[in-house]
Amino acid sequence: MEYMTESTDRSPGHILCCECGVPISPNPANICVACLRSKVDISQGIPKQVSISFCKQCQRYFQPPGTWIQCALESRELLALCLKKIKAPLSKVRLVDAGFVWTEPHSKRLKVKLTIQKEVMNGAILQQVFVVDYVVQSQMCGDCHRVEAKDFWKAVIQVRQKTFHKKTFYYLEQLILKYGMHQNTLRVKEIHDGLDFYYSSKQHAQKMVEFLQCTVPCRYKASQRLISQDIHNNTYNYKSTFSVEIVPICKDNVVCLSPKLAQSLGNMNQICVCIRVTSAIHLIDPNTLQVADIDGSTFWSHPFNSLCHPKQLEEFIVMECSIVRDIKRAAGAGMISKKHTLGEVWVQKTSEMNTDKQYFCRTHLGHLLNPGDLVLGFDLANCNLNDEHVNKMNSDRVPDVVLIKKSYDRTKRQRRRNWKLKELARERENMDTDDERQYQDFLEDLEEDEAIRKNVNIYRDSTIPVESDTDDEGAPRISLAEMLEDLHISQDATGEEAKSALEAADLESKVTEEPGAVPHACNSSTLGG
Repeated sequence: MEYMTESTDRSPGHILCCECGVPISPNPANICVACLRSKVDISQGIPKQVSISFCKQCQRYFQPPGTWIQCALESRELLALCLKKIKAPLSKVRLVDAGFVWTEPHSKRLKVKLTIQKEVMNGAILQQVFVVDYVVQSQMCGDCHRVEAKDFWKAVIQVRQKTFHKKTFYYLEQLILKYGMHQNTLRVKEIHDGLDFYYSSKQHAQKMVEFLQCTVPCRYKASQRLISQDIHNNTYNYKSTFSVEIVPICKDNVVCLSPKLAQSLGNMNQICVCIRVTSAIHLIDPNTLQVADIDGSTFWSHPFNSLCHPKQLEEFIVMECSIVRDIKRAAGAGMISKKHTLGEVWVQKTSEMNTDKQYFCRTHLGHLLNPGDLVLGFDLANCNLNDEHVNKMNSDRVPDVVLIKKSYDRTKRQRRRNWKLKELARERENMDTDDERQYQDFLEDLEEDEAIRKNVNIYRDSTIPVESDTDDEGAPRISLAEMLEDLHISQDATGEEAKSALEAADLESKVTEEPGAVPHACNSSTLGG
């Protein structure tokens, strides 16, 4: 007699579907999946097409009941927003997975693929995959409605500077563009002595005021006016006004400090030249090359004004120039500028060349001047100085001439300038004919001062050919390494201009692949060689 062992491998038993008779594994409903799906649709009640609102102006989606949110295509935030639109029907089933199905960006359609599960007959769990189509409908949000109304605003910033030149405003404009602080403005209005920025919320205006305090020396006052109120729910509607005053000092101004302020800055002379205005006022003493920085709070504690109007700049010709090697420093003197060289020069006005009258002065431009050069400066000996600090000074300590900067041929500099700046879109009124000259002065300051250039986005002008960094006169120029390419995105990826650009690129690659062909990038005429 032999002992027979049972096989350990047991195959599960099969039953027949009660509907179609197909052999299936046992399940609580005793029905195959195909018959179960034909009888039960677990996605019933879930809408297959839903509309979603989108604002074209601000690129935001509407999230009920009353908020607008920024979402990128196929992002987690947009997926959550889409699922919230069908939140009530989805609560009756179990959501297993959700994801986007790719659609064309301009098709105004969003497709979401959902995987859900639900318990059906006798505890059987059925899983189903389907796609919900979202139709993107254009709807303008409330904020953009107010912007289109033109006259709506909740807060305004009035930036003012009591000076004759707009160099500080041109510099401030470039800082605003670089850091994108103009994006929340409803509109920008330019008036004679400043700019007005209008905002739809007070928070955006406060952020702009904080930015101004960090970039230029200024002070501000805030006020608000009650427009309306609701006594039933205790709500008030205010319009806020921020009055920002920038210090009345610009680059190349000659100033006279108070004796107390000059002593606190290292016993420097009272007559100084402003070499730049950034977050502080940077001064240099043309007699000793001593430099000092004055912030906004110090200026308002010891205020001073410009001695001369920019139109009082006169042209001098250098007759003789010598470098001062040994600089005598008094006790407690401050820092000495390493970028400038102290020189003693004899100059004569170009308008007085038929006379023998010359002026002697010390200047911080000793590294730039040579006999025969033209230089711009202020004639303090023959002008009427109406300043309280100058009137109290000893006349021997007031120089006859203060030289400001070397003079170059402006027409030639404009013709060879191969770069440009962007400007704020603003409303202009009461335009002064002197604005163009002042803007050209600012562009020349950018070429001459590297410290200011670091804070400004400079774009290459492709219409001007590339030349060397210095011209025949030695006028400073901006190198190509400091310029940015001004990109213009035309239409979309399938537009005609983009298509023609791609065809041109393909044609160029074919030409360079031909034997004996000279690559375009190595062409000597392209490199200017």
